[in-house]
Amino acid sequence: MKDYYEYRHLVGFEETNLVGNVYYVNYLRWQGRCREMFLREHAPQVVSDIQGDLKLFTLKVDCEFLSEITAFDELSIRMRLEDLTQTQIEFAFDYVRLREGLEDLVARGRQRVACMRGPNTDTRPTPVPEPLRRALSRFTNHGARPAGSPVLARALAAGS
Repeated sequence: MKDYYEYRHLVGFEETNLVGNVYYVNYLRWQGRCREMFLREHAPQVVSDIQGDLKLFTLKVDCEFLSEITAFDELSIRMRLEDLTQTQIEFAFDYVRLREGLEDLVARGRQRVACMRGPNTDTRPTPVPEPLRRALSRFTNHGARPAGSPVLARALAAGS
């Protein structure tokens, strides 16, 4: 079983800049989209809870770019649970270009989220809902990738 949740994406022209490479803000959008699809597929109870008073506040987001991508590149955005506290979750993301059976790590990212409840004028931290904890437990980073991982081998070869 994979230790990550995977969201597949095909880059479109609207996601590129005048030079033809992907505009940086799209990497952050794809993190959010990956997280949303994860909730939809693995924790639908939490989606219902969000429609109530649960709020997932993004506290921090980052992305390290390793290689440029362009229109029609096929990506696998792979999300793993990196840290889980009583009220916060940290995700790690690998952006992997899929081409002709090969995988190329093109970026890495992180996102820290706080679970909150209450009206906008009085929002307070709340425990991570149990259905979300259970769903995330399947996608935990259990340490380093196996030595034979093609993504890791290419990243090491690139000096990242």
